[in-house]
Amino acid sequence: MKRSVIGLGVLAVGGLAIGLTGCAGGGSGADDDTLRIAYQKTASFTAMDELMKKVKGEYEKEYPDRKVELVPIEAEQDQYFTKLALMNGSADTAPDVIYEDTFQIRSDAAAGYLQPIDDYLADWDDWSLYDDGAKQAGLGDDGKTYGVSLGTDTRGIYFNKSLLEAAGLPEDWQPESWDDILDAARAVKESNPDVTPLNIYAAKAAGEATSMQGFEMLLYGTDDELMDTESNKWVTGSQGFLDALTFYQTAFDEGLGPDPADALDAAWGSKVQNELLPQGKLAIAIDGSWLPSGWISGDNEWPEWNDTLGLAAMPTQDGGGDGFTSMSGGWTLAVGAHASDPQAAFDFIAQALTPENALTYHEEAGQIAVRSDVASSQEYLDYNASFEFFSSLVEYTHFRPATPDYSQISSNIPVATESVITGQATPEDAQKAYDDALVGIVGEKNTQAG
Repeated sequence: MKRSVIGLGVLAVGGLAIGLTGCAGGGSGADDDTLRIAYQKTASFTAMDELMKKVKGEYEKEYPDRKVELVPIEAEQDQYFTKLALMNGSADTAPDVIYEDTFQIRSDAAAGYLQPIDDYLADWDDWSLYDDGAKQAGLGDDGKTYGVSLGTDTRGIYFNKSLLEAAGLPEDWQPESWDDILDAARAVKESNPDVTPLNIYAAKAAGEATSMQGFEMLLYGTDDELMDTESNKWVTGSQGFLDALTFYQTAFDEGLGPDPADALDAAWGSKVQNELLPQGKLAIAIDGSWLPSGWISGDNEWPEWNDTLGLAAMPTQDGGGDGFTSMSGGWTLAVGAHASDPQAAFDFIAQALTPENALTYHEEAGQIAVRSDVASSQEYLDYNASFEFFSSLVEYTHFRPATPDYSQISSNIPVATESVITGQATPEDAQKAYDDALVGIVGEKNTQAG
């Protein structure tokens, strides 16, 4: 089934040493009936690790002639992608099953890292329970399916009710524009200068969190998007892009956001979730639906979270359009291109996504259910007080352009935002740098002026 399992304690590629935990020791004499499962684990995200350990036991009991090697990659999002790409660079280290972000599906399929699973899905009864959006999320450019959705997510605003009340704002605060957010942050700064009024991800180290939880939450609340959906051309020079960068400039120039030195920390997202919000040191956070999952149970349990925090939808720039906006993504389980027994790899995915396991993962990872049986489960609805709110944002949500070059283009967004918050560039100059990089990636003919 599996080629020899070599030691993955350290991968050195191009001078970059990458430590991977949970891997087998060196040598080429490992059992050929071993599946290698690669996934992400962080201080604030342990749900996948817990699920994989459970599934390993179930799978090895079901298939006693097979063994499972878990490879938890302990890294924040961008570092996870880097380490995963290094593993996929060699048939000897490539995983059989991969925890794969939906926005990477097309690029990784095109790069030859994944293999289609349509034949296996055709024989899997549970596939009929998945909604159409979840099925679309796993498609490659060739129309074939490369991943099975673990759930989806939305993004909104968390706010500390006491801190906003002290600033003269209502407990059920719901901003209706960007100005309302900035005004609330200004009021918090005046009433309590010892706390951070507003967090919006802005640094290159935060990678896609900056692009999606930060910048795109602003951009998709304007009249513009990254790609024109009618022409399928990438947009340059749009007013919405410039206005989003100007929001960043205003927030950080006025000291409404975190100190840039803190914002540039690669672990900033974990600190927001596990320290600033629970300790009452942050008033307003634009963030994802999964945060409460870390507060309900585990090492960072925070029983008071639902009493302490309020939830608000992200408003559009001036309250126009639908009035609110959100961004949605999600992760899948995919079969690696080098898996010598893809049926065995898919069997592991199917075991990981039984109704019981899917329900447990949705609860612990704070995922919005994409299976009809889980979505209608009263246990699911009762488990997390935020599920109903974040599910309601699906009505307003947007998805990133599902193109193979999105990830390369997206990596230039944090370059722009970081240059603005650190004062290295004006919003206009940062936008031009992004536009130049965009044209360099996709070519002039695939862009249009906003």
